[in-house]
Amino acid sequence: MTKRLRVAIVGAGGIAKAAHIPNYLKCGDKVEMVAVSDVVKEKAEELAAEFNIPHTFTSYEDMFEKVQIDAVSICTPNKFHYPATMAALQAGCHVLCEKPPAMTVQEAEKMADAANETGKILTYGFHFRHAPEVEALKRFIDNNELGDIYAARVTAMRRRGIPGWGVFTNKELQGGGPLIDIGVHMLDTALYLMGYPEPDTVFGATYQELGKRKGVGLMGSWDWENFSIEDMARGMITFKNGASILLDTAFAANVEKHDEMNVSLIGNQGGADVFPFKIYQEKHDTLIDITPSYLPKKGYHELELERFVDACLEGTAPISNGKEGVYLQRIINGLYESAEKGQAIKIDGRVTV
Repeated sequence: MTKRLRVAIVGAGGIAKAAHIPNYLKCGDKVEMVAVSDVVKEKAEELAAEFNIPHTFTSYEDMFEKVQIDAVSICTPNKFHYPATMAALQAGCHVLCEKPPAMTVQEAEKMADAANETGKILTYGFHFRHAPEVEALKRFIDNNELGDIYAARVTAMRRRGIPGWGVFTNKELQGGGPLIDIGVHMLDTALYLMGYPEPDTVFGATYQELGKRKGVGLMGSWDWENFSIEDMARGMITFKNGASILLDTAFAANVEKHDEMNVSLIGNQGGADVFPFKIYQEKHDTLIDITPSYLPKKGYHELELERFVDACLEGTAPISNGKEGVYLQRIINGLYESAEKGQAIKIDGRVTV
């Protein structure tokens, strides 16, 4: 019989309940869910009971010590990504950590180093990489249909989409707002399609114009009196290969669309939008647009968890890795630092391998 991956969850919140556990279970005999850890005992017990998971803990250190675990999903608030991931890697577990990687660049570097030292997989919850549009465009890019991609635009904008649950508006626990929550998804998607170039300089601006007052909430009512994050962030990123990205992201902004997530790429042989998928080229003295007539439909999280499980069982490389996590964390923290100081920030740091 094929080895079953013994999986545990750290953090019994919404992402664990809605995305991780159900999609682990879709892997069938490949996976055995063995434990849930959460600092709130009742939350761990409730989640475990719902999915018939045998063990619950209030301490992930106790869980790693007392239960045999092969892989773990880190589904905590961002502040706890680093300690939970380090404990899991040091306990000999493969790790799928929700985005963003960490709170600081130093934490992301130590996480990547720990994965290299232990020989365990460290990957992140960038589920948009598994979108059929992204996978299709990646094939076109790999076959040089866009040529040298030298510019991109990243958009992750909501008109009134401040989350009314969890700790999304708590800077101490999350590290930031839309940039680190939804902007990070489209930023990672752009970087992935561009081959994850090494960042060089960032210039950022953040705003807190709508979140600290009452207003219409399309994602529930938020605690506007204790709103400590940005409600909008903008930025420009340049890379050591000469490429650049423009970024706009917001939980709340006075724009037309209620929710827009997109990446636009410009190369010297073609350009593209990802959502919806469309390619722009010049061929045979004609400007043409290319759109697919069919793309397969499967849940992004379902593919993410399925591929993580297969990578753990087969010893193959995951779709995202610790080095990319370090580059992404440098950009995020650089943009926040730039916004705070009001000046461009040169990104320095060692390369993590």
